[in-house]
Amino acid sequence: MRRLLLGLAAHVPVLDGWVVNRGTGGTDRADYCYGVWLKHLTLLVAAGPRRVPESLAELGPGDSLGVGLAALLCGTNVYRALDVKRFAEPTRDERILDELVELFSARAPRPTAGWPDFDEHLDGRLFPSAILSDALLERTLAPERVEAIRRALHEGVSADGSITIRCIVPWESVVPHPDDAVQLILSHSVLEHVRDLQRAARASFRWLAPGGWASHQIDLTSHGLARAWNGAWGIRSEAYWRLLSEKRDCWINRQPASAQLAALQDADFDVVRVRRRSRQDGIPRKALAGRWRDLSDDDLTTSGLFVQARRPGTRVAD
Repeated sequence: MRRLLLGLAAHVPVLDGWVVNRGTGGTDRADYCYGVWLKHLTLLVAAGPRRVPESLAELGPGDSLGVGLAALLCGTNVYRALDVKRFAEPTRDERILDELVELFSARAPRPTAGWPDFDEHLDGRLFPSAILSDALLERTLAPERVEAIRRALHEGVSADGSITIRCIVPWESVVPHPDDAVQLILSHSVLEHVRDLQRAARASFRWLAPGGWASHQIDLTSHGLARAWNGAWGIRSEAYWRLLSEKRDCWINRQPASAQLAALQDADFDVVRVRRRSRQDGIPRKALAGRWRDLSDDDLTTSGLFVQARRPGTRVAD
């Protein structure tokens, strides 16, 4: 009900600015950003590349640049934050940077098991020490490097030019220069909010260097808009749905797993691995609205995806 009321409030002149400019949630906490980065990094290395990527672009960083800051503290030197608008705040980012330094310095365990499970790739402390060795972190957490990251956070580049942070808003219409191509592009609970999946997939393809990787976790639930996890597919009035969603950048797009995968494949990504989270406790097929009546059984029961894909071409150095 809260989400529905927010969608309606976006059409009220007195309230629309407050609603549209609300934060996205999640990335305003350092432990959340820490856990997101550890998951994507660990599963990336398990899939192919053997080291921390030199460069990273993140789709939809949201309320902070914390995931990118976590990557920088692990050895990434180039971070691009790609979003529809600027939600992150410098004061919050600086606080999260300091908290992330503490988490990495302590080799803190991944915060929650979550999904997909990646504990088999972690050590007894639930930390990816096989990737983030003591020798590596001694270099990447050195006080002078942390201060270089802090300067780049405020000025876009460190004093020696070795670390860069750039926010691109809005990002989909920007054509990156070949020198801006990155080794990894990731998103976490973002692609279920994108209005045009095909356009986003094509745009993200342009940001990747040949041989670069994409890592996406996609939440296909109703995000609280219905009692059942897949109940958004049971909302029968498309006019009502448009009324709720048309002014909300972060409203879900209701696109099922097959549409998410098709968008990546149509953009010429090679989909390397797909993990599906399946549930049998949602609404049955007979309760689906007409638009969604032809969902496949897999789509109807897939509540989440973790997708790893590559841009074809010369392999990025491991």
